[in-house]
Amino acid sequence: MSRRVARDRAYKLVFEYLFTKERSDVTYDIVCVDPSVTEEDKQYIDRVYRGVTDNYDKLIELISSCTTAFNPERIFKPDLAALLVAAYEMKYMDDIPMPVSVSEVLELVKSYSTEKSAAFVNGVLAGVYKKLKE
Repeated sequence: MSRRVARDRAYKLVFEYLFTKERSDVTYDIVCVDPSVTEEDKQYIDRVYRGVTDNYDKLIELISSCTTAFNPERIFKPDLAALLVAAYEMKYMDDIPMPVSVSEVLELVKSYSTEKSAAFVNGVLAGVYKKLKE
């Protein structure tokens, strides 16, 4: 499996978390039961899923500081899930270059969100990138 597919699965878990505010071991197991999911994929999915949920408030604060007139709780959930995944990768995963995180998450947004969402997410992530580089 590719990192892109593993990121897609982590994104879906984060998306679910936005509604329940609880990690779901059942959903995690369903996502990882596919025999094409390698141990490396599981480690990535687990790291991102747990990382986003464990650092949710910090990540929301970071995203909030880069949005103007948008309360993160009012951001379209598919966009917010993408922002959380990218912000987590950018802040905590040094092994993934920040531009790669942005690019890959924008592909998710193009698949799961609205036509205008990619521009919005890209703008917010540009702010996150700038803040993290300071």
